[in-house]
Amino acid sequence: MGQTLFDKVWDAHVVDSIQNGPQILYIDKHLIHEVTSPQAFKELEDRHIPIFRPDQIVATADHNTPTTNQHLPVKDALSRKQLEQLSSNCKKNNITLYELGHKYNGIVHVMAPELGITQPGMTIVCGDSHTSTHGAFGSIAFGIGTSQVAQVFASQCLLLTKPKSLRVTVNGKLKHGVLPKDVILYIISKLGTNAGTGYFCEYAGDVFKNMSMEGRMTVCNMSIEMGARGGMIAPDQTTFDYVEGRAFAPKGADFDQKVAYWKTLATDTDAQFDKEYYFDAEDIEPMVTYGTNPGMGIKISDYIPETSDASFEKSLKYMNFEKGESLIGKPINFVFIGSCTNSRIEDFRVAADYIKGKQKADHVTAWLVPGSKQVEAQIIKEGLKTIFDDAGFELRQPGCSACLAMNDDKIPQGEYCVSTSNRNFEGRQGQGSRTILASPLMAAATAVEGRIVDITKQLN
Repeated sequence: MGQTLFDKVWDAHVVDSIQNGPQILYIDKHLIHEVTSPQAFKELEDRHIPIFRPDQIVATADHNTPTTNQHLPVKDALSRKQLEQLSSNCKKNNITLYELGHKYNGIVHVMAPELGITQPGMTIVCGDSHTSTHGAFGSIAFGIGTSQVAQVFASQCLLLTKPKSLRVTVNGKLKHGVLPKDVILYIISKLGTNAGTGYFCEYAGDVFKNMSMEGRMTVCNMSIEMGARGGMIAPDQTTFDYVEGRAFAPKGADFDQKVAYWKTLATDTDAQFDKEYYFDAEDIEPMVTYGTNPGMGIKISDYIPETSDASFEKSLKYMNFEKGESLIGKPINFVFIGSCTNSRIEDFRVAADYIKGKQKADHVTAWLVPGSKQVEAQIIKEGLKTIFDDAGFELRQPGCSACLAMNDDKIPQGEYCVSTSNRNFEGRQGQGSRTILASPLMAAATAVEGRIVDITKQLN
């Protein structure tokens, strides 16, 4: 029987197996940031254990960094302490760090791919649930807890039980105005937030083959939101073209040799999955969420379902929505385009293309937060900043920002925010805030109109 993409990458990294039990998996790249690493560093220090392979670790400051005045000392005492601790730990252990202000600084799941640190066939971990992003390259990438961060520091390995395999196939051609964010929100709305629990998910079919690498990253980023440990897309020419020439990508003959190997990773035609789902691209429309988990999503033309259960009722009460209600016309005061889901250059190009020549609604606060210093520079170089400035949008500096509100970028209590981030949990963007997940196109249109609109009516 053939092997899946996941099988091939996993099996190539197994160091040892315990009979009928877990396996020891070698980790190629360990990404760290300021929030989940300090305790792990301290554990090793207390036990007098050295960092085993500092050259395989890359660090960045992202979660609670300010997105304004980054050249000034960080005002928040806790954030400042965490950033100082990261700098100290990395210096002490000879770990590469892209701290605030560095030209390579950015959100961990944005800067690693754009630098060519992320490559097909790798195993990649980070103390962050959205590490699944890197699976877009055909790598096994997943989030780990702080105790596991310490394990990788000490051994460059993890003791794990191999997940089961799941494949989601979407064939056909997407409608105008349907973006990768809509594709994954649609899938999660159909499968629910537990469908992937215990599985690693491979995305297959025309829709993903025709997606850019940045679109694929958006999809894999949200695999965790349907409960999967991670998501993967088989590497192909689109992948190789993206990786080639990046700062830390293989060069010359080494690159050609890698590509020859990467081409062998695709799932065999006779491989079997533990679970499979199929969708038709034509059924997907621009999506919005109405509840407090990413599975509570509807097409923009649909109505909030009439479902009845306690958690559903609680969710609607928190959001102040009614069953059977349409979100079209709902007034919105805050819009956020950013996060490790949608803060890459293509996301800002989509937004700028819509915004050009228009004006933001007066009552809307619209934050645009690039995922890295390189994306920020590109926004300026391509003239997108001028478009945003002229329309009244605020382009801020890189960071996780209002995705999880660990810095000052918080949505006020009771306010709605149409957000390109990945989670709409209660209080995710600030205590009492209400998050509506959407694509960069939907977010841009909302900011201009001051309310949620059916973007398909404007595009067609």
